[in-house]
Amino acid sequence: MNRAALRERLPVLITAAVCVAMYVAVGLRFDKFFSLRVFFNLFSDNAFLGVIAIGTTFVILTGGIDLSIGSMMGCASIMAASLMQNGHWPAFAALSAALAFGALVGWCQGALVAFFRLPSFLITLAGLFFCRGVALRISQESVQIDNPLFNSLAGFQIQLPGRASITATSIVLFVVLIVCMFVARQTRFGRTIYAIGGSMASAELMGLKVRRTLIGAYTLSGLCAALGGAVFTLYTSSGDAISGTGLELDAIACVVIGGTLLSGGYGSVFGTLLGVLILGIVESAITFQGTLSSWWTKIVIGALLLMFMVVQKLIERAAARSR
Repeated sequence: MNRAALRERLPVLITAAVCVAMYVAVGLRFDKFFSLRVFFNLFSDNAFLGVIAIGTTFVILTGGIDLSIGSMMGCASIMAASLMQNGHWPAFAALSAALAFGALVGWCQGALVAFFRLPSFLITLAGLFFCRGVALRISQESVQIDNPLFNSLAGFQIQLPGRASITATSIVLFVVLIVCMFVARQTRFGRTIYAIGGSMASAELMGLKVRRTLIGAYTLSGLCAALGGAVFTLYTSSGDAISGTGLELDAIACVVIGGTLLSGGYGSVFGTLLGVLILGIVESAITFQGTLSSWWTKIVIGALLLMFMVVQKLIERAAARSR
């Protein structure tokens, strides 16, 4: 592996080392933490966050930001639940409508960013308010889902030894991870994403389809945010308009901790999953401890985020000196 390739992979390697170290440290501190049940619960309990974070990774790789993903999750959640419970829609039709809405909002945001060169921060901030408003317009109270097909999907499990299981939400996360890893590294769309993050001007001079790719990145982010809302409904068997409040910050933190530069151009989908797992390990450790407040999760993640920002800056300076 040459020096440039090593420098590119260094952030995700550091994230992987931190993830393994935290997992081992917590496992040595608490009995039964090393069980298969706890391990797979890390994926099922954080599946909706993982799906959303993976989607927004593509936007951050372009050098942009998507603040609407948390609100989109809540909007898709209450939309799907309301269509099934109150509108008596079939489960797949209701979920498909929520996903289509997420993709449409993402497309609109991407078009505004790509064609008018408006700041992604402000465009997606407007999207945040819009999606939350639509969600609360649908219902200000949570909606419990009583749909036979949906309930069978929510209860689907692949049983493993030690009372462990792979749930439907975990399967969705794994599928999204594999598909997005392939898209990011093995397709022209993915390579153009990295090129735009490196230098949009250079990507345009190379003749790459910058506008189309930017729109695709925001559309994918909106779709994954809506899919995260669908996963949330599977996880809770309900829809809630205020679910996902502040989740955009958790997702962005997971992406950055996973080694993706906020300036764009460097990062990986797999690294984002590691960032999600780190957050899950911290939350599980607090649960096992039993006496700590959940706010300790925010404190630890904040400290890790600052640490990884410093590491990223040092890597950028090293890269600049080597040119």
